[in-house]
Amino acid sequence: MTENTVLILASIGVLSLACQWAAWRLRIPAILLLLGSGMLVGPLLGWLDPQDLFGSLLFPLISLAVAVILFEGSLTLRFEDIGVHGKVVRNLIPLGAVATSIVGTLAAHWALSLSWAISLLFGAIIVVTGPTVVGPLLRSVRPTSRLSNILRWEGILIDPVGALLAVLVFEGIVSLGHDNVLTHTLATFGLTLFSGLCIGSMSGWLLGLALRRHLLPHYLQNAATLTFMLGVYALSNTLSHESGLLTVTIMGLWLANMKNVPVDDILEFKESLSVLLLSALFIILAARIRFHAIAELGWGFLWVLLAILLIARPISVWLAAIGSDLDWRDKAFLSWVAPRGIVAAAVSTLFTYPLQKLGYSDAPALVPLVFMVIIATVTLQSLTARPMARLLKVLQPANNGFLILGANQVARQVASALAKREISVTLTDTNWENLRLARMDNLNIYFGNPASEHASNHLDLTGIGNVLIISPYKQLNSLATYHFLDWFGNGHVFSLSEGDQEQKARHQTAEKIQQTRGLFGEGITYAKLASMVSQGYTVKSTQLTESFTYEDWLRQHNNKAIPLFIVDGRKRVLPVMAGKPLKPEQGKDLISLVPPGNGKEREKERGQESQAAREKAAAAEAYHAPAEAGGNPATSQS
Repeated sequence: MTENTVLILASIGVLSLACQWAAWRLRIPAILLLLGSGMLVGPLLGWLDPQDLFGSLLFPLISLAVAVILFEGSLTLRFEDIGVHGKVVRNLIPLGAVATSIVGTLAAHWALSLSWAISLLFGAIIVVTGPTVVGPLLRSVRPTSRLSNILRWEGILIDPVGALLAVLVFEGIVSLGHDNVLTHTLATFGLTLFSGLCIGSMSGWLLGLALRRHLLPHYLQNAATLTFMLGVYALSNTLSHESGLLTVTIMGLWLANMKNVPVDDILEFKESLSVLLLSALFIILAARIRFHAIAELGWGFLWVLLAILLIARPISVWLAAIGSDLDWRDKAFLSWVAPRGIVAAAVSTLFTYPLQKLGYSDAPALVPLVFMVIIATVTLQSLTARPMARLLKVLQPANNGFLILGANQVARQVASALAKREISVTLTDTNWENLRLARMDNLNIYFGNPASEHASNHLDLTGIGNVLIISPYKQLNSLATYHFLDWFGNGHVFSLSEGDQEQKARHQTAEKIQQTRGLFGEGITYAKLASMVSQGYTVKSTQLTESFTYEDWLRQHNNKAIPLFIVDGRKRVLPVMAGKPLKPEQGKDLISLVPPGNGKEREKERGQESQAAREKAAAAEAYHAPAEAGGNPATSQS
């Protein structure tokens, strides 16, 4: 029996990893494959019975897992983000939550004859969309930048907000279940709310203080945060029944908005935790679904689904868009895209069991109903969102832009030259000082590892289809190269040569990475480019004509200039690569790194540089970095 249990547990882990990998390759939300796999090994094959496997530990484990989900989700909710990302996003959070909750509640009650309590809880649960389902869909559809930003930030912000709404509704139902007397109900609900707010804010402040003052060694921060959070959750539940979820959500909110608290590593820890814990959790949740429970929903489920898709979402979007510059095409696309995600599935499973114990006989219908909404919205919208975007003409233009790994002086000059030609450019680096200088040059930035899950949710790649590796960080360069080769494909990731060390270790370097090497020509390394820029070399653009050919350009700079890009009339930018013949034709522009001029030309350049330096110094006086203003630079992208 013990050996069989070990085999089943290990197989769940292997299956969850396989689903995550397949979803990554197919660029679809992983939750779709996870739920499908759970149904396959559970009700279809009968190989996995969670109740038999875990026994009395099943719901405590689900409860702890949901606490982790809500805590990690609330860590991403910074109040400043609501104001930064536009009026539509700000409006979608409260208006969308209210409209969806009301329509969902009425539809569940009238179409399925569910009690008002269960219907109200269903309406609160389906408010949540979430970045785990929205992100993959946007990557495959690629709508315009404005629509992509609205949907992405709505998913990030509504995740903890929607879960918090569901928790509050659940607490109200539980309070009502204790006694029908209104005063007792309000007192119980008030105690739960008070416990969650007080314990959550106090524990968040204490943990934030410990992190800010570095009272924990770095290697213990992730483990200590997770353990402390679970302890606070258990304590809150002991003091006030089922108040723990509200407590950990408030705790995460407090940490996320507390000044100078380093939560970046904790958020990164979520990546491994999601794969190891959450993926397995949803296979287990899906394995508990019984097809007869789905069948019992009958045709009423279709009416509920139609109400959510065709009434609740359009009302939310059109109300949120009042006073904005969105046209009817934008509103129509936003009205169609709102897939439900992981938080909805977990919360519905967690709440069903205690509601059954309170005597709500229709509580078991909540899980299959929520799961069917998730499967239907994710599947339907994944298949139809791109044709819908094409029909409405809201697809973004060709992805000619560049993501540049590195925000050093070389990369900033390259980015500025591309940006002047209205080419989409974003610089990413782990050095905040480099990014601060880039932002002063009005360049888009992302602070952090571009291959991380945080980047998947926060890094805006709208209009970007190529990657330039112009960075001295060799390990990060290789990681990013692998990541974006799978993302954008061969021929869209370009990296500099590694010099003599590359020749010695060529046999140890994967062929996939070798194919990306040779950016800007044979033997052009980052060290060489940095040295040239320090000597006064600058990036300039030159138009080649019949009277000024490429050969004339070479003679003008005594063969000391380095060609970087060729730009044709369609704003297509082609990086110069080693091994490919360079014969730019007339009518095309050549972006290159040229040596400093002499005489009057150099004096003119110095005068322009002095003027630019004065303007930059004036801007610096009025500029405050996010860290100085109390924000978190890890999420900064302008």
